[in-house]
Amino acid sequence: MENTEKLKNSKEIVAYLVEKFPACFIAEGEAKPLKIGIFQDLAARLADDERVSKTMLRSALRQYTSSWRYLHGLKAGQARVDLDGNPGELLTEEHIEHAKQALKESKDKVFASRRAKDDKKEPTGEAKADTKREDKPKKPRRPAPRKTETAPAAAPKQYRQAEAGELKVEQTVNVVLGKSPVPATIKEITKDDVQVQLQTGMMLRVKFEHLVL
Repeated sequence: MENTEKLKNSKEIVAYLVEKFPACFIAEGEAKPLKIGIFQDLAARLADDERVSKTMLRSALRQYTSSWRYLHGLKAGQARVDLDGNPGELLTEEHIEHAKQALKESKDKVFASRRAKDDKKEPTGEAKADTKREDKPKKPRRPAPRKTETAPAAAPKQYRQAEAGELKVEQTVNVVLGKSPVPATIKEITKDDVQVQLQTGMMLRVKFEHLVL
C-alpha cells in the first residue's frame, strides 16, 4: 500500500524531491541551477500527491535555493534545468552576482554568530587575573644548566583557522583531528559543516573551526 502520510518539514520534502526528480534535485555536492518558475511545474506534477502541501513545498524550495551548496553552483556558463534535467537558459551575470552576495551575507552572518558565542565562553580579564593570583609555594631556585651547542630545531609549521568566505569545493585544507592537522580535500560546504575527503579516501563531516590553512 502506498504511503500517503504527509511530509512534516522542509528537509523531508527536499529528500522526497531528490527521490522523485533526481535529474533536477541532488542531495550532495553543488546543486544545479533551477529553472525560473519551477515551483509552478512542481505544483502541477505533485497536484495529486497527498504527501506534499503547496505551502510546505514552497518553504522547502526556498530552503533548497538559499543553501550554500546551491549558491555555490550558480556560476558563469551554467544552464538552468527543469524537473527532468533538461537544460534551459544560461544564468545571467545579474543572477550570478546576486548569488555571490547572498552567499557572502549568509556566511558572514553564521560566522559572526559563532564568534559571538566563542567570546561569551572566554573568561574576562578580571577572571584571568584572579587565576594568576593564586598563591603557589615558591620553589628554591636551581642554578641554570650549562648550555651546549645544539643545532636549532626546525620551527613548527604555522596554521591559521580557515574563514568561511575563502573555502570552496575541491580546495585542499588541513583538518585538526588530533595533535597534528591532517591534509584533506573539501567535497561539500553547508551552513553547519564541511564534508572532506582524507588522503586515505575516508569521508568526514567536520565543523568549520576544525579547518586550518
